[in-house]
Amino acid sequence: MSASSEPSCAPSPFDHARADVILRSSDDVDFHVFKLFLSLASPFFETLFDLPQSSEEMSTDVEMKDGLPVIPVSEDSKTLDPLLRFCYPCTLAEDPALEDFRDVVNVLEAAKKYSLDTVEKTVCKSLFNPKILEANSLRCFAIACRTRMQEECALAARYTLWEPLVPTWFEEIELITSTELLTLLVYHRKCATAIQALKTDLSWITTEYTQSAAVPWMVGKTSSGSYCHCTRSSSGKYPLYYGNTVAQWWEAFMDSTFLDLQEKPCAETIRQDVEKAIQSVRQRNCGHCSAVVPGGMRDFGTLFINKVEELISKVTLSLRHITWRP
Repeated sequence: MSASSEPSCAPSPFDHARADVILRSSDDVDFHVFKLFLSLASPFFETLFDLPQSSEEMSTDVEMKDGLPVIPVSEDSKTLDPLLRFCYPCTLAEDPALEDFRDVVNVLEAAKKYSLDTVEKTVCKSLFNPKILEANSLRCFAIACRTRMQEECALAARYTLWEPLVPTWFEEIELITSTELLTLLVYHRKCATAIQALKTDLSWITTEYTQSAAVPWMVGKTSSGSYCHCTRSSSGKYPLYYGNTVAQWWEAFMDSTFLDLQEKPCAETIRQDVEKAIQSVRQRNCGHCSAVVPGGMRDFGTLFINKVEELISKVTLSLRHITWRP
């Protein structure tokens, strides 16, 4: 091996002078590790390290470096580093923070390969933080089903509500059965249906805003008691306050939001539609509405979100056919 291709050494704690074996990653990084730590963590490593102890007995096929046997592994250093840190005691290495979905999956696959059951469970839990769930909810759901993690499966299902009812293809879909996918779609539809109750029973609005004076942005009424020039609804769809009809733009907001919630029954749908409504009102250049609508609508959006999440929390994900982990 030429000097230019000489393997590099991994950082602490994998450069310890008393290490007794070297694991070489696929990208040529040498990890000086202790057999004892890895053997205690995994029966795979325990068997792997059942090697002759003296140099005379060592197979000539085993590469030696600094008097230690070198064992090549198929994982790259980015995967091997966190995997080994999970195996080490906390006095030598803290558990790594895994925040990238692909990094977590790579470490998870390695943990499975090396029979690191405790590490596998720990790594699985790393998938289920908001940052990863928001961007990879369907993939996390598939992995939770595959690894039989019940609480994480339900949590991931909740985040999949940010996705359309019929999701696009994703690589991990092959990890789940058609029954599990159908169950997820049924859960999605049940959540969307539950939310529609807020459209037929408007008491959640009048309980919070007991009179029209509390919602001048909704009815277009100025502080002097007169109405602004914005068009008011004549449909009677949302009969909230006797003698006061709602603004047409607000009615349109409610109609479009409930329609959007059928596809994506989640808080983010409401947030986005609230901001769209605010921008629409601003474009009309109504002096009254431009001043009161942004604050009023964002407060209303918070109320709307709370009610939606309250209803969704009552919908259960039924995966009774799965034998869950203890």
